[in-house]
Amino acid sequence: MTDQIFVGVDLAGGVDEATIAAIRRAWLEHGVVFFRDQPLPEATFLGFAKRFGTVIEYPFMKGLDDFPEIIPVVKREHERVNFGGVWHSNTSYLEIPPMGTILTAREIPPRGGDTLFANMYLAFETLSPGLQRLREPLVAVNSSAKADVTRTREDQVRANARPDATPKYAAEHPVVRTHPETGRKALYVNVGHTLRFRDRMEAESAPLLSYLFAHQIRPEFTCRFRWQPGSIAFWDNRCTQHYPVNDYHGYRRVMHRITLAGDTPR
Repeated sequence: MTDQIFVGVDLAGGVDEATIAAIRRAWLEHGVVFFRDQPLPEATFLGFAKRFGTVIEYPFMKGLDDFPEIIPVVKREHERVNFGGVWHSNTSYLEIPPMGTILTAREIPPRGGDTLFANMYLAFETLSPGLQRLREPLVAVNSSAKADVTRTREDQVRANARPDATPKYAAEHPVVRTHPETGRKALYVNVGHTLRFRDRMEAESAPLLSYLFAHQIRPEFTCRFRWQPGSIAFWDNRCTQHYPVNDYHGYRRVMHRITLAGDTPR
């Protein structure tokens, strides 16, 4: 997977429309873009995100008191499980999943805590032609209650739950979706949320899904980002997956996350 790191851009100092357009072009081409040394105050971070779309709130957790659109993602020293610690596409259990996510590092451990990203265009394009034809008509059932990802959210929700949260979300989406801006096809199932294929039981779906879950995170489809304080990652949720590595037990890690409204997968 290719990535793009922007250098020489001062997000705190104000960014003109030409630079925003260049960032969006790179984001659409690469699936994820990174920035270094951008310790943005919350208001500036939120303002930057709004240049790219409509900000939405996370369905399970409250945001910051003064900025409810900004979700704190925290792993404390005593915790063993990290938030979202499996390969996934954010909230694909919603009828309208998010377009993108912007994450910034506030406090990082002395080592570890990287995030991996995987390119779902390549995951689809490298399937055999026969498997591509088989996958395209299928629809997947996605749920917020899938056990692996539920466990990664328990500590966060226990400490910071939204009072209006629905206990369980579920949505059906095409296994192969067409990106509304690039027109490219991407594999749109993930081990964190996808339960089964529509009109098939979980046991019937499991062999094919297991193959796809393993295929879509092949090393040649991925990149790895090493966080520093003030680093920012901005990924396209429609054509990438990500995996926060949980290898820093005993240390605190604090991130702030903003989510951008998306479209109905087709």
